[in-house]
Amino acid sequence: MELIGQRWMLRVLWELEPGCLGFLELRRRMGNCSSSMLSTRLQHLQIAGLITKNPDKTYELTAAGTELGAAMQSVWEWSRRWSETVTTPEHDAE
Repeated sequence: MELIGQRWMLRVLWELEPGCLGFLELRRRMGNCSSSMLSTRLQHLQIAGLITKNPDKTYELTAAGTELGAAMQSVWEWSRRWSETVTTPEHDAE
């Protein structure tokens, strides 16, 4: 819980849930997550065994990451449904 509770961790897992992505595409999808932060998060997720880096330099979920994704599915579905109506402090500042 400590690992996935860190900022950007769940977002990385969410973006990789549909399939493999390269660093640049993942960075594009992550919005305002810096390249250095994304790189750090990817390293930590690899060490934890939740994602893997393929020979073609794409990232994907491991079996453990996929299982975590399945466990998080209802949270992600809620997020998709309510993302336009629930505000966060980041949205309030805009």
